[in-house]
Amino acid sequence: MVSRIVFWGGFGVAVRLWQLGLEMRPFFNRGSLWAYPVFAGVGSSFGYWIQGVDERQQAMLEERKNIILEKRARRAAREGDKIAAENA
Repeated sequence: MVSRIVFWGGFGVAVRLWQLGLEMRPFFNRGSLWAYPVFAGVGSSFGYWIQGVDERQQAMLEERKNIILEKRARRAAREGDKIAAENA
């Protein structure tokens, strides 16, 4: 979880560096240093949100997988009972 948040925080800083590069402004100007934590914070917030989305999707997929496996097991048992009844 932390790795995804750190990645997106770093991505936010990279976006800030890219912005300053496009504007051809100095990277570490005293008046604009406050923006790095802001960009990192926004990026980290996005990473935290994405992590939550991923966890919810994984839980939903696991639940659906279990439902399908239970259905298959019930169907196999039902078909096994039919075969046993035909052979008796």
